[in-house]
Amino acid sequence: MAVSLTEASNPHSANLSSMSIMEIIGLMNREDGQVVAAVREALPQIAALAEAVRCSLASGHRLFYVGAGTSGRLGVLDASECPPTFGSSPEEVQAIIAGGAEAMIRAVENAEDNAEAGGCALQERHCTVGDVVIGISASGTTPFVRGALKYAASIGAVTGSVFCNPGTPLEEAQYPVLLAVGPEVLRGSTRLKAGTATKMALNMITTSVMVKLGHCMGNLMVDVAANNAKLIDRQVRILAELTGSELEEAKQMLQDAHGNIRLAVERRQAKLSHEVSD
Repeated sequence: MAVSLTEASNPHSANLSSMSIMEIIGLMNREDGQVVAAVREALPQIAALAEAVRCSLASGHRLFYVGAGTSGRLGVLDASECPPTFGSSPEEVQAIIAGGAEAMIRAVENAEDNAEAGGCALQERHCTVGDVVIGISASGTTPFVRGALKYAASIGAVTGSVFCNPGTPLEEAQYPVLLAVGPEVLRGSTRLKAGTATKMALNMITTSVMVKLGHCMGNLMVDVAANNAKLIDRQVRILAELTGSELEEAKQMLQDAHGNIRLAVERRQAKLSHEVSD
């Protein structure tokens, strides 16, 4: 049986244990250069998957990330950032990780071997036709993820996948994304290049989708959920830029609009139109 790329030995790091810290991190930096190239190669596939997600969410359906270990945690990270960044509903983008919440802070390695549990997790969340299920697995062989994709396909949901080994079962998804980053510096440790590439791909999917769904104006996060001082300040600066107002004026407009940037902009435009008509 051939060794997969993510489990293969990297010839550049054969003497890793005898290297100095500077040599190790220098090598890691050079190897990380392959991540950008691998993601660039996959851009057409990422775009196709993102468009499928956009169509689904625009129709009122949901996106589910399914993964185990590092891959699962990256799905949780991306999903959890959507509501505060884009003001989206927590139901719209969801993440399922093998082993449940405990697996976010402590490895539950055996959970990924349960293929039936992957499908059951989707069933519990009432995954249905029109939803998108993206299986995330560096190896491309994780049973939990494969089980989830099999269930999703059986009910007519849209299936996508993000993986780092060619010729693996995850290629069977409707929208497969191969991130061929090659062997890791630390053999088999896919939290490294594979994890970085996966994070980049997920960033691209949700960011492009949310932008196309209208959650920004230009490159400004007008739907950002402000629940701390930093984000309130960001809202004020966004509103000031959109309206050409001074910061203090923008702050007052934002307060009057109860923290709703869009409403504040609309009120500002209406006021200016009224002044012009007079």
